[in-house]
Amino acid sequence: MSVPDARLRQVNVFRDSRAVAAGPPVGQALPSSSLRQRLSELRGPGVRPRSLDARALAALAANPGCRRRALLDGAGVDKGALAGALGSPTGYGQSQFAFVRGNVFEARVKTDGGAELLRLVRERLDPGSPPPEPEGPGAVATPDLSAAGPEGRAARTALALREATAAGGWTLLDHPMLAVDVAGSPAYVEPDAVVVHPDGIWTVVEIKSFPMIDGSADAAKVGAAARQAAVYVLALEPVAAHAAAHTGRPVRVRDRVLLVCPKDFSNLPTAAAVDIRKQLATTRRQLARLTRVEEIAAALPEGTTFDLRLADDGKTPTRPAQELAAAVGAVGAAYAPECLAACELAFHCRKHARQEGAVEALGRGVRGELGGLRTIEEVLAAARPEGPGSDGSPGTPCEVPRTEAAVPSVGAGSDARTDPDAPTRSPAPTNPHDPAVLALRRAAALRAEALASAAVPQTPTEALHVPQTPTEGPSVPQIPADGPSVPQTPADGPYVPQPPAEGPSLPRATAEEPAVPHPRAEEA
Repeated sequence: MSVPDARLRQVNVFRDSRAVAAGPPVGQALPSSSLRQRLSELRGPGVRPRSLDARALAALAANPGCRRRALLDGAGVDKGALAGALGSPTGYGQSQFAFVRGNVFEARVKTDGGAELLRLVRERLDPGSPPPEPEGPGAVATPDLSAAGPEGRAARTALALREATAAGGWTLLDHPMLAVDVAGSPAYVEPDAVVVHPDGIWTVVEIKSFPMIDGSADAAKVGAAARQAAVYVLALEPVAAHAAAHTGRPVRVRDRVLLVCPKDFSNLPTAAAVDIRKQLATTRRQLARLTRVEEIAAALPEGTTFDLRLADDGKTPTRPAQELAAAVGAVGAAYAPECLAACELAFHCRKHARQEGAVEALGRGVRGELGGLRTIEEVLAAARPEGPGSDGSPGTPCEVPRTEAAVPSVGAGSDARTDPDAPTRSPAPTNPHDPAVLALRRAAALRAEALASAAVPQTPTEALHVPQTPTEGPSVPQIPADGPSVPQTPADGPYVPQPPAEGPSLPRATAEEPAVPHPRAEEA
């Protein structure tokens, strides 16, 4: 979590760290002037780019095939405002209560110069290291990281980390600014804290407000925190290589991060070491798969922009929703149900994925099981016994009735539309030996067999024991043959109660034989 205003008191400032020129982040190259100009045109004139956080980068890395999110995040477009202007406002975000609770808890963890935080770091990750001294040369250093702009803060952070490694003592960096390459464009992230150990090891600290009860926490929330920490570790790796080259000391970024949470139901901090090697490898691989922003921007039609043309109040968009939808639809998307918890445009992409009949709208698991079948039309055609290749011949297109909502798919979630005068597209030819096709036809056969067995007519003997419901009037249970006769309700008129005749009285209802319901007085 980010607490911009909660800064530690200055304990020690390095001698040569008072001024630093704002330049490109270590290990990162600034985008060319032409790319910066193109990204500025995509945002709109005078619109400041929206910065990314580690949570957004982790969500982007989890869906590397989404060119739409890669371009919008790379250009710094406000996806929340864009979704609202498109008529699909997002429900994604964090409550103000969670923000306040997180800020209060983080400020408590970092009080007294971070003494409690350093104690947790030594206890969980480095118990053999010497403890920091309260004062003197062995005290914890907390360099000032303030600078102009994210580029200046990232350069200042790189310089402070290099100096801390050369000094060989304990250093606590509160909210350092790091740069990570995302699809060829630098994105700036801000971890809660980074601790430099005396032996040159760097540790990322992630502070969360969800509780850790009896030493364990919510697995989903811990996993999300691990994915965020993996982004921070990736951003620190080029800085560590640069610091090792300048200081001559071995520098390593620890692949175990410290997760600090409230203990049980109190506000006291406790911590646990979290191994993020799996999340680190996944995030590194997924970020490498992202298409570069300049390639996506070069494929857009001339004049494409996501400018909302805000009114004088700076909040109300004046651009027509149809123009925005056309601009957004020019970039392909890869929708998945998981996007609903991580992307502001998820509702918009889901609506169009359903209109296209894309199987991605059913989930990544279903998409993987269906193989080369890309639309629901193709799935239904392949499941039919008389579908393509059912006689063992090579698959041929199977004519399937086309609905108004189904349109040709050019990528899950894309907004492409076809000319109404264009010929109707049939599902693609299906390989009859495809495991997905065989599984679909086997499932269809089993379903038909089950429905056929359920429709078997009953024998006359079995029908005697099934209570029959008359066409009109209330249901009356059958009376055994040796019992007294009970007047039945005629089909052509209401039941008229008759006085009891002389003879045996009607037996009372028992637990095994329910009472015979009589019509209400107003029905007589």
